[in-house]
Amino acid sequence: MGERMICAGCGVEIQTEKEGETGYTPESALKRDVVICQRCFRLKHYNEVQDVSLTDDDFLRMLNQLGSQKALIVKVVDLFDFDGSWLDGMHRFTGGNPVLLVGNKVDLLPKSVKRSKVIQWMKKQAKEYGLKPVDVTLMSAETGEAVLETADTIEKYRNSGDVYVVGCTNVGKSTFINKLLREFGAEDEAMITTSNIPGTTLDMIDVPLDDGSVLYDTPGIINHNQLSHLLSKKDLKIITPKKEVKPIIFQLQPSQTLFFGAMGRIDFIEGAQQSFIVYMSNDIHIHRTKLEKADELYTNHAGRLLSPPSEEDFSSFPPFNMKEWKIPSGKIDIVFPGLGWITISGEGSVIRTHVPDGIHVTMRDSIF
Repeated sequence: MGERMICAGCGVEIQTEKEGETGYTPESALKRDVVICQRCFRLKHYNEVQDVSLTDDDFLRMLNQLGSQKALIVKVVDLFDFDGSWLDGMHRFTGGNPVLLVGNKVDLLPKSVKRSKVIQWMKKQAKEYGLKPVDVTLMSAETGEAVLETADTIEKYRNSGDVYVVGCTNVGKSTFINKLLREFGAEDEAMITTSNIPGTTLDMIDVPLDDGSVLYDTPGIINHNQLSHLLSKKDLKIITPKKEVKPIIFQLQPSQTLFFGAMGRIDFIEGAQQSFIVYMSNDIHIHRTKLEKADELYTNHAGRLLSPPSEEDFSSFPPFNMKEWKIPSGKIDIVFPGLGWITISGEGSVIRTHVPDGIHVTMRDSIF
């Protein structure tokens, strides 16, 4: 094929020899002004996804480039899934470069929540994770809220240098960059391929900046602690919030249980009657039952009354693991990564969480 070509949609090297493998495109497609691989073409036009052969090691090897030159690192996290979209050990990749922390999907949080409070909470959480960002911003790449302000902040800290945008899969990195490209008049064909499917961006995509520097969209790292990686495309659409999440308040007595489809469960074991405030996609069916009936309900109705996952996918769904928690003082979030969280404030109360094997529930100070 001669000159090396890169897919404008996902960043992989274009090849015309091996159909079905990463980077394939038919020879006829090379005549287009903007060349994309067959996988990106199908994803963009038909929402079809082909499996790819990249591994976690491939992603980490690419990220190791971050510390080899002076650059600003923009770390994007999903505000609705902060813990699940957090990249642990970021310091191993920064090489001492400054990190700007960007909270995306602010449009999903209740409008009553003050943005300044969320920023302070993010700074506190980042410090607990061992990261000291130079600044913290909020935005919605989907709606465009504060995207240009975030771009201005990037400009402020990059000092005319390169920029690497990093994050887990589906935090909105490519959508953010596409929004910037549109603001500055790029054609639709030049847009980076995006979807709610993990692993859309496969290699680094470089976007030239006016002063000769480069903004890189890096491949999303798959966090296997997220429920989204256990679900089908159909179920992903149900658990992924599309608009402002409306909290649902349950007044629970001890010995009551809440099921979140068949994806997770929380048992109220001990304590005074109190509120369990659920922040999850408005499309998820939440079922309340007595604790004594919970196991039987799950056995008999998972995949049907309790779904997602749907019945045809439930056979390959991992079994639940249980963990018991004692609630400390103050407002606490019990976080189901990839799904949402439940806010409670009953000091001394005891709860149990149930999630699929390999998923890890966390407890944090409440975001609100």
